[in-house]
Amino acid sequence: MPGWRTTLTAAGISGSRQRADFTHAARRVARREPAPYAALRLLAAPPLQPWLAAGLAFMNRVDDVAETGTARRRTAGLAALAEDFEVAVRTGAGADPLVRAYAHAVNTRGMPVRWVSRFIEGAVTFEAAFDGFAAEEDFQDYLDAYAWPAVLAFVGLQYQGGPDEEQAAGWRRFVEAAQRVDFLADLASDLAEGRLCIPRARLAEHGVTRADLEQARDTPAVRALLDAERGLARTALDATDGLVDLAVPGLRPMIATMAELMAHQLAAVERAGVKALREDTGYGLVAPLRTLLRARGARTRA
Repeated sequence: MPGWRTTLTAAGISGSRQRADFTHAARRVARREPAPYAALRLLAAPPLQPWLAAGLAFMNRVDDVAETGTARRRTAGLAALAEDFEVAVRTGAGADPLVRAYAHAVNTRGMPVRWVSRFIEGAVTFEAAFDGFAAEEDFQDYLDAYAWPAVLAFVGLQYQGGPDEEQAAGWRRFVEAAQRVDFLADLASDLAEGRLCIPRARLAEHGVTRADLEQARDTPAVRALLDAERGLARTALDATDGLVDLAVPGLRPMIATMAELMAHQLAAVERAGVKALREDTGYGLVAPLRTLLRARGARTRA
C-alpha cells in the first residue's frame, strides 16, 4: 500500500496547504470510520484515495451535525456548514480544513455542486428532524432527498465530471439496499434511541404496534413483519447487480467488497429473526477481514 504522501502526489495534490487539508480529512475518517478507511486505502487506486477520503469526511461531518443537539442547533449548524462549503468551493478559502479539502475535491473532479446542495438540504429537511416514516412513500422521499445525494457527494468523486444518469441511477439502487439493510441491522439500537425506521403503515398492515417491537415480542405478527422487511431488503440488494461495472476501474474492488459485506450483513439479519429486536446485527470480525484480504489479494494480482 503506497504511503499517504505518495497517494497525494498521485492525485496531483501538490500545494502544502492542500496536502495538509487532505491529510486532516483522511485522519478524521480513520478515527471515525476505521473499517471503510482501511478498505479505501487497501482497495482503491491511489489517485482516487484523497478525493474519496475528503468526500467521506464531509459526508460524516454533515451526518454528525444533523444528529447532534436540539433541532434548532442542528438546523443552524447545517446552515453554517452550507455557507462554509459555498465560500470554500467558490474561493478556496475558509477556516475548516476538512471543508476546504472537500471543496477542492469537488472543483478538481468537476462534481456538480447540486448534489452537495441537495445533500445538505436533505439533512435539514429529513435527518435533523427525523421522526420515522408514515408510509413507503416517505421512505422513498428520504432516499431521494437525503440518502442518495449523501452517497453521491462521496462516491461521485470517482467520476471526472460527476456521475452520468446511468451511474447515478445505479447508486440510487445501492442506497435503497444499504438503507434497508442498515435499518434492519440497527433496529434494536434505533428503537432504544426512540427511532423507528420501518414505515408505520406496514406495522399497521401486520397488526404490530411500536411497543411490540420495543419490547421484542416474539409473536406471529412480529415475525411476519420482520420477514416482509427482510424480503424487501433482499429484493433491493438483488437490484444492485451490475453496480460494480458502473464504477471506474480503480474503485471496482472496493465496490465489490462493499456489496459483498452488505450481502453478508443481510444474511446475518435473516438468521437473527426476532433477536434483531434485542441486539444489533453486526458484521462480526472474521467475515469482513476475510473479504477484505481476498479483495486485496485479487487487486494485487490484477
